[in-house]
Amino acid sequence: MSAIIRNNGFYYPDLLDSLFGKNVLNGSGLNGNVPAVNIVEKKEGFRLEIAAPGLKKEDFNLNLERNQLTVSSKKVQSSESTEEKYSVKEFSFKSFQRTFTLPESIDAGKVSASYENGVLQIQLPKKEEALGLAPREIAVN
Repeated sequence: MSAIIRNNGFYYPDLLDSLFGKNVLNGSGLNGNVPAVNIVEKKEGFRLEIAAPGLKKEDFNLNLERNQLTVSSKKVQSSESTEEKYSVKEFSFKSFQRTFTLPESIDAGKVSASYENGVLQIQLPKKEEALGLAPREIAVN
């Protein structure tokens, strides 16, 4: 069982793998493993950075249902070589699936993603009420 860290009134598990949820590995995984993930928290929200070199943005599937974000990829490659009287045809399957349980503070309607230089970045902005309001003076009547 993971320890819990209290941060700004929200509870987060202590490790990246359990910070936003659980890992699910399907198939052989990308290079035999689930891709590495960085989770960055800023005042305005979170950013997930998933290392997935060799893929294209079309190779990713992102699904957000309730507070569960599932990121998956399935890529099939084939190569064929003919030398002398032998013919070799090989298939390579690379897939992964990773599910993150998002905090209630995330604004699901504003989640966005981009893929560049082998890194999938998912922006998870916080709801207005989670950002905290600036202090203000209250008049006494």
